[in-house]
Amino acid sequence: MYRTHTCGALNAAHVGQEVTLAGWVQKTRDKGFLIWADLRDRYGITQLIFDEQRTVAHVFQQAKSLGREYVIQVKGTVIERESKNPNMPTGDIEILVAELTILNEAQLPPFTIEDETDGGEDLRMKYRYLDIRRNPVKNALLFRHKVAMEVRNYLSGLDFCEIETPYLIKSTPEGARDFVVPSRMNEGQFYALPQSPQTFKQLLMVGGMDKYFQIVKCFRDEDLRADRQPEFTQIDCEMAFVEQEDILHVFEGLTRHLLKTLKGIEVAEFPRITYEYAMKTYGNDKPDIRFDMKFGELNAVAQHKDFGVFNAAELVVGIAVPGCAGYSRKEIDALIDWVKRPQIGAQGMVYVKYETDGTLKSSVDKFYDQTDLKKWAEATQAQPGDLILVLSGAAHKTRSQLSALRMEMATRLGLRKPDEFAPLWVVDFPLLEWDEESGRYHAMHHPFTSPKPEDKALLQTDPGKVRANAYDMVLNGNEIGGGSIRIHDKALQAEMFSLLGFTKEQAEAQFGFLMNAFQFGAPPHGGLAFGLDRLVAILGGQETIRDFIAFPKNNSGRDVMIDAPSPIDDAQLSELHIRLA
Repeated sequence: MYRTHTCGALNAAHVGQEVTLAGWVQKTRDKGFLIWADLRDRYGITQLIFDEQRTVAHVFQQAKSLGREYVIQVKGTVIERESKNPNMPTGDIEILVAELTILNEAQLPPFTIEDETDGGEDLRMKYRYLDIRRNPVKNALLFRHKVAMEVRNYLSGLDFCEIETPYLIKSTPEGARDFVVPSRMNEGQFYALPQSPQTFKQLLMVGGMDKYFQIVKCFRDEDLRADRQPEFTQIDCEMAFVEQEDILHVFEGLTRHLLKTLKGIEVAEFPRITYEYAMKTYGNDKPDIRFDMKFGELNAVAQHKDFGVFNAAELVVGIAVPGCAGYSRKEIDALIDWVKRPQIGAQGMVYVKYETDGTLKSSVDKFYDQTDLKKWAEATQAQPGDLILVLSGAAHKTRSQLSALRMEMATRLGLRKPDEFAPLWVVDFPLLEWDEESGRYHAMHHPFTSPKPEDKALLQTDPGKVRANAYDMVLNGNEIGGGSIRIHDKALQAEMFSLLGFTKEQAEAQFGFLMNAFQFGAPPHGGLAFGLDRLVAILGGQETIRDFIAFPKNNSGRDVMIDAPSPIDDAQLSELHIRLA
């Protein structure tokens, strides 16, 4: 055996035992007649000691040659440490080495393999296999494993069955761009990598599988950011003979289970708010409700004065930032500069200081008196000591800008605490959204989402007002999952395709297999998919998903470690019947 114990297993109870360990050299300390080395594996670190008086001469000389990240095997005796380290599980003992085998030498790593490293992100991604040896990344991957196992155990306990679906599928025009794969055996034709297993899980319901789940890779060719990768993982689920309430109950239960099991947190409730309420109150459909700062609409109390900026605006809206009335003019000017950044795009910002003595001081005192500003305070639920921040302009754009400002202020005030968890459901999304560029409706979620039963008649008369039988779960300002009750009636599905601009021929070409299946007895069904990467990151208290993915891509969608994507040679192109423009 290469080892009898791991490097995190030994303690004072093992003193006197002969053991064999294997791992990587974290660091060495040479005092001349004594050499210490820290030996590391996935499970921890154990200190080795080589003593000139007690260690065989050639082994002692070998120890002098050890460098960082050498892979070694040692045999020796567990002894009690003279200087104990209470911060290490193995800090009471060390190994007096009798035999040393160097299994592999190592070059000096390009960055230190420590919790606090000197390597930048790009360098660490290039040498990701070294970065994984660091505790923060290693522990993130182990935490991801725990989450996945808890999901599997919980859903399996509810009679869900994990079923794999294909990776080489048909390209469809809805959603993000597909990654396409040329077929060598079918000249001029292409597979697509799935953006989700949507149609396949619906077909599994037609097949009578009743409760399906899959922890599955999905692929979308879209612009990247901290919480988005071109390949990502979903906890994908579908259920037959269910209504919305059944699905929300199951996945509230799953989320409660994960929070309790992994974080020791009991969640009292999962509030439910409508999409319309979320947009008007928080400016987005995935609000962070760990803190307040709800929007207060001010049109009725701020317009029809002599302030032309507000009078010309479609929407005047503000938030009350708690305890910030004491902000200096310099601090407020910095906030104005922040909202004017191209990423936010506001033209300016009005502020009101609600002093602790009950008076109000504003940047627009010339136009508004104390009575007016008191109404602003009431509308934004401001209290003495708060700072009211107001934006104005086109409604949708202004809400988005104020939403970004709300999150920024919460971050600055330390209100977005990673160890607090505030889940909620957002329901009653619009079924359709109008796209000016294409001059047609697009599905807000996907074309298989069912309308609310009471809104079906509006499909013919006012499609834009139809609500979807859809729902998103939001956790700490992040959409961690979403789904819907599906259309299971062929006639309704055909009507939906028509609204989305598909001809009968296009609908048949793209989704004929699904429509045909519906002719053979499709049950009422619906489902939900959680984003595993994002869920794990939030539960792990992080903003970015990269450390929870073993080998992530950078912001350009590149794997800098293996240098992919990369060109392929002319022979491969010819075999695939492809000519590059």
